[in-house]
Amino acid sequence: MTDGGETGANGDRDARIVDAALSLAAARGWRGLALADIAAAADLPLAEVAARYPGKGAILDGLAQRADLAVLAGAREEDRDQPARDRLLDALMRRFDALRPWREGLRAVRRDPAAAVGAAPALMRSMTAALEAAGIPGDGPGGFVRAAGLAAIYLSALRVWLDDESEDQGATTAHLARRLERADRLLAACRRCGRRGRNATPGQAPDEAGSGAGEAPNAV
Repeated sequence: MTDGGETGANGDRDARIVDAALSLAAARGWRGLALADIAAAADLPLAEVAARYPGKGAILDGLAQRADLAVLAGAREEDRDQPARDRLLDALMRRFDALRPWREGLRAVRRDPAAAVGAAPALMRSMTAALEAAGIPGDGPGGFVRAAGLAAIYLSALRVWLDDESEDQGATTAHLARRLERADRLLAACRRCGRRGRNATPGQAPDEAGSGAGEAPNAV
């Protein structure tokens, strides 16, 4: 186990590498960027950078982990009384806030399809972290389905956020709120249909089994 000073030095080197990679991406693009370019910009030996991050995809994964920690660190017990979709909105906006210093570089990453494919596992891990931060189970088969659905909403909002220059990120917040509310309504409707089908008597149409009126929408 490393001591506090060494841990701090390691964290500083990691930050320098991430900052160098995303700054270069903003200036020169991501696809043609070499690890040696990033090492030179970070003023670190190439061997050390490669030991920490074997490739550019690992650097993006490291940035995603830093954003995950920010999402989890912002979770508050007193927010658990809020609707689940509001807690998810807060969690995803914390993620965008954490990524904001590197937005210019992430715009360049977006233009590289290979980077998007390589980031898929990290995205699922990040969405699981967002679910857990919102107090929603993220493990098991149900958690995987929830994380996949949340990933689709997040990616939709990511496109808005990358071009959202407003100080309060209003366009991103509004887009996320609409998508989460839409998913909430859809899930609630699906669950009501399922209950109608289970409660129907033989020969009775599912719509005749009960209206489900007055039930609160379910969380994503």
